[in-house]
Amino acid sequence: MIEVHEVHAEEELQRCFTIRKEVFVQEQKVPLAEEIDALDRDPNTVHVLLRDGDADLGTARILPDGAGEVHIGRVAVRANARGYGYGRALMEAAHRIAAQKFSEDDGRLRCVLSAQLQAVPFYESLGYRSIDERIYLDAQIEHRDMACEINLCNRDVIH
Repeated sequence: MIEVHEVHAEEELQRCFTIRKEVFVQEQKVPLAEEIDALDRDPNTVHVLLRDGDADLGTARILPDGAGEVHIGRVAVRANARGYGYGRALMEAAHRIAAQKFSEDDGRLRCVLSAQLQAVPFYESLGYRSIDERIYLDAQIEHRDMACEINLCNRDVIH
């Protein structure tokens, strides 16, 4: 059974780091010093962990970015779990958790992210749109900034 929850214990945070190291450092060759950073320990940062049964399969990081806005990043699903809907479940749960913690009084929340180009279609399927056409390198990987607005009251993604 799929479960996605906010991480509170250090042991769970380390399990999130293990997934991120596997996906970003080992697979994509991102330097460890760039992958695990000071924001991971910021008291306002929210980490989420996706599990299916006893297996840790995915993680994401939510950074509050002003009133009614968050940056969702470090979205990672283990290679053997891709293509089964875990990424969608992870992002939908991250949206819910972020909206519950950081939305405006009317339930609206703007979510922004830096999408690797190969993941842009996935994020578009979740309602994200490119902020502009600029493509830039982050850890030597091409990225594009994207955003969507969600509404906690009716759980819609608003374009």
